[in-house]
Amino acid sequence: MRHMLCIFFVFLATFGFSQIDESLQKNNKEISVGLVLSGGGAKGFAHIGVLKAIEQAGVKIDYIAGTSTGAIVGALYASGYTASQLDLMFKQVDFPTLIQDHVPRRAKTFNEKDESVKYPLTLPFDGFEISFPTGLSNGQNIYNLFSKLTSHVNHLTDFSKLPIPFFCVATNAENGEMVLLENGYLPRAVSASGALPTLFNPVVINDMILIDGGIVNNYPIKELRAKGVDIIIGVDVQDNIKKKKDLTSALDLVLQVNNYTSVKQMQAKIKDTDVYIKPDIEEFSVVSFDDAARIVQTGFVAANQVSQELERIALQQAPRAPLKPVPKSPEELYIKQVVIEGNNQYTAAYILGKLKLKTPATVSYSNFNEGVNNLSVTGNFDDIDYRFVKDTFNQYTVFFKVTESSSNMELRLGAHYDPLYQTGVLLNITKKRVLTNNDIASLDVVVGDNLRYNFNYYIDKGFYWSLGINSSYDFFDKNVSVGLVANDLNATSEFPVNKIDLQYSDFTNQLYGETLFNRVFLLGAGVEHKYLRYLSETIGTDVDNVPRTVFDASNYYSAFGYVKYDTYDNIFFPKKGVMFQADTHLYLFSQGSNSNFEPFTILKANVGYAQTFFEKITSVFTAETGFKIGSSSTTSLDFLLGGYGFKQINNILPFYGYEALSLRGDTYLKSSITLDYELIKNHHLSLFANIANVDDALFQKDDWLKAIPYTGVGVGYGLNTFLGPLELKYAFSPEREVGELYVRVGFKF
Repeated sequence: MRHMLCIFFVFLATFGFSQIDESLQKNNKEISVGLVLSGGGAKGFAHIGVLKAIEQAGVKIDYIAGTSTGAIVGALYASGYTASQLDLMFKQVDFPTLIQDHVPRRAKTFNEKDESVKYPLTLPFDGFEISFPTGLSNGQNIYNLFSKLTSHVNHLTDFSKLPIPFFCVATNAENGEMVLLENGYLPRAVSASGALPTLFNPVVINDMILIDGGIVNNYPIKELRAKGVDIIIGVDVQDNIKKKKDLTSALDLVLQVNNYTSVKQMQAKIKDTDVYIKPDIEEFSVVSFDDAARIVQTGFVAANQVSQELERIALQQAPRAPLKPVPKSPEELYIKQVVIEGNNQYTAAYILGKLKLKTPATVSYSNFNEGVNNLSVTGNFDDIDYRFVKDTFNQYTVFFKVTESSSNMELRLGAHYDPLYQTGVLLNITKKRVLTNNDIASLDVVVGDNLRYNFNYYIDKGFYWSLGINSSYDFFDKNVSVGLVANDLNATSEFPVNKIDLQYSDFTNQLYGETLFNRVFLLGAGVEHKYLRYLSETIGTDVDNVPRTVFDASNYYSAFGYVKYDTYDNIFFPKKGVMFQADTHLYLFSQGSNSNFEPFTILKANVGYAQTFFEKITSVFTAETGFKIGSSSTTSLDFLLGGYGFKQINNILPFYGYEALSLRGDTYLKSSITLDYELIKNHHLSLFANIANVDDALFQKDDWLKAIPYTGVGVGYGLNTFLGPLELKYAFSPEREVGELYVRVGFKF
């Protein structure tokens, strides 16, 4: 029976085409062919396979209509790309990264690099009420990529003037009506057609809030028929109604609700389709981006099943000259000026600073896109629309139209554990535009084993000098060797103990200014007040007859300067990049228990280099030093080495093979090397080693370069998660003949 039905439908299809053939032949008319491509997320890759078969059959497409993914594929094909070019192009795209608006770390400003490794969760908090964003992604990466791929036709505002006429559909979110997009800026229209609710933010065009066109019309055949085409080839990649067992996520439910209407509508639309192609993609989902090659093949197979019909259509089309090849997009653009519209709260200098763009300048597409994404992830703009306009000298003006966000307050959360500060839960409130445009105030409060806070107020002036105020309090309580505080005690024989309980607190306030130099270096300078207090209740009695020894309780006043360069792609598991930091503090005077204070200077510098080879193996090399110049009467700010995984304050630094705060001196040299193997994505195995020399006045000793008294080697496992890294490391010190286990969970703060 099944075979009889198949024969019957083939007969009907053949009969139908013969009728069309006869009608057109009587009118002595060459037929025009329209192509309608439905939406379907990753399933839309099947459209590319269908296009391959259409080209193979010799069919020339005269008009294209698309929705969502169909709009993306259709618009690119309409712009002049071949099916093979699209296939190669889509294979090279990292779609999960593209959809998530991931911004490479190297592209972020220095402040945003620091912010990105503290807060795994950010929520709108206007009026002290928690809300949720309209979408998980702005779709900025997709917009950037599409803008580049269609740069050769971006001067065309009428989509019927494209190499192949085109239109797509979107949904007006205010009234639920369909909006036909057939003119304007092509990347903008396609972004609106694919703005799936909850996944992507809506797109505003002509004051209309537009979302995914598939909600009202996932197969715009009627609108395509109205363009006067004779034959319509339709490709349907949308989902059918799912069963209970398949509804496992919020996205599944959103798509299911949408499918109720579209599946019912398809019954009539299929009848109106002259060549209906339904690829067998039931095993795939709308997010099966890793299966792109297989999905493309399903489209090719499905289209080949109607190859006779396609060939018959091709025979009724007159020979045509092939479309002109798409010119190769230039890798670099000469941007002579940037015109910004819609910015009221944020200055042009602020926007250009986030873009890292000074005009006139020659800028690569990738750097420009990274700058746009960097502007997007600030959260200060609901929408960023831009367009390149080329003049007769091949120079570009970039027109930006931004929509500033009305939200100016955020709640951010995080959690962390390390052996020094132990457990901590981070609560952050960030408010923008507090006193002036471009400013931001942020308060971190860490509750857990050790109460801490960090407050920062920053006026961001982009490429100009930005100003900041910072206030922080850090505290930890740790058992340390009594020898560590020998310089503070002047003698240790009075205390017949090996270890003492050290309570360490630091209260620091800074006023600083900083600016970008040559687009990649951060230069900064400022003044600092620091109240440093550390004591032990294990030994001694103070002047008030309280059982404790206060090693220092003094206010220190200093001037400081710094320079930073950082292109690491990941601060925890870098695969490539260079990092350099240098810092100098001139301590001018002191008040408090340090009655022997004399001015001195501390200089520090460190450099790191990461390089990947053999695809999954990365080597990371670091070298650093720090030393004191001037009086040695103050020892409170000596370098303290040991431990791993904690936030660094003052001169307390990590060193494998030793507990935190194990080694002390006013000078140190340290070097390390790590070999990291990414076993599977985000899972890292590592081998590491470090060496150091730490002592007072180290460089004044003859053998400072020859002697390597401190070493550590070890192995580790790391898991990179959106909540921060999870690391387990074991290090062994040959000279101590003792091992140390380090556990770090979450971002450092």
